[in-house]
Amino acid sequence: MLNGMRERETGGAALRGDCESCFGLCCVALPFRRSADFAVDKDAGTPCGNLGEDNRCGIHTRLRSEGFTGCTVYDCFGAGQRVSQVTFGGQDWRTGPPGQARRMVEAFPVVRQLHELLWYLTEALTLPAARPVHADLRRLLAETERLAAGTPEELAALDVAAHRQRVNVLLLRTSELMRAGTRGKKKNRRGADLMGARLKGADLRGADLRGAYLIAADLTGADLRGADLIGADLRDADLTDADLTGAFFLTQPQLTAARGSTGTTLPASLSRPAHWTTGL
Repeated sequence: MLNGMRERETGGAALRGDCESCFGLCCVALPFRRSADFAVDKDAGTPCGNLGEDNRCGIHTRLRSEGFTGCTVYDCFGAGQRVSQVTFGGQDWRTGPPGQARRMVEAFPVVRQLHELLWYLTEALTLPAARPVHADLRRLLAETERLAAGTPEELAALDVAAHRQRVNVLLLRTSELMRAGTRGKKKNRRGADLMGARLKGADLRGADLRGAYLIAADLTGADLRGADLIGADLRDADLTDADLTGAFFLTQPQLTAARGSTGTTLPASLSRPAHWTTGL
């Protein structure tokens, strides 16, 4: 357990976005469409109109009120600073040599996927029930880190989907080991359409909610202890007073996309989103 905690602490800072060390890559590389999450359309590779010459967001403190809730939810898992400072050696996409902006735009989403996998693998190593697969997890963690440290050319040639599938097999096994320790019947709602579902006070202990669509679901007071929430869509889900103790493969962006309260119990590795208490 201590070894797993040390690995988690070591990788934690590197697997969280550090905008001060990035050149606003998420504001350039990623596309978005006018919706409830974004006020305008933007194509991949086109700088957001709110991005200043200093690579800072001009409406950072007003993103929600200006219609850019999607920006407040997003986290690159540290991919931005790696691509900016390591892959391209601190050269800005604005001032680098010809073609560099394009190469950075192409590398960023690849590294972002790899960093997300690093997050899950690192978390899995902190889970005592997953000890039988810790050796395999460490091997895949090292391989994923090696891939993320690749050159722009190596990143461009990488089959990320194939590597993600290899990691997913091990994460599924981790999930099985974790949920096996939960007493009672464990619900399997993997990939289920639960949009707007009335799940107030529901017993979802040890549930498999991988990839479930929980958009705007009422999870007020629900018991989600020990649930697998990898990839679950929690946009606008109401987690007021819900118990997420021991829930795993849950990320900060998922929480930030949801609604909650001071009574919502969270895993120790995650922070309570500011808008849960301010209402903004």
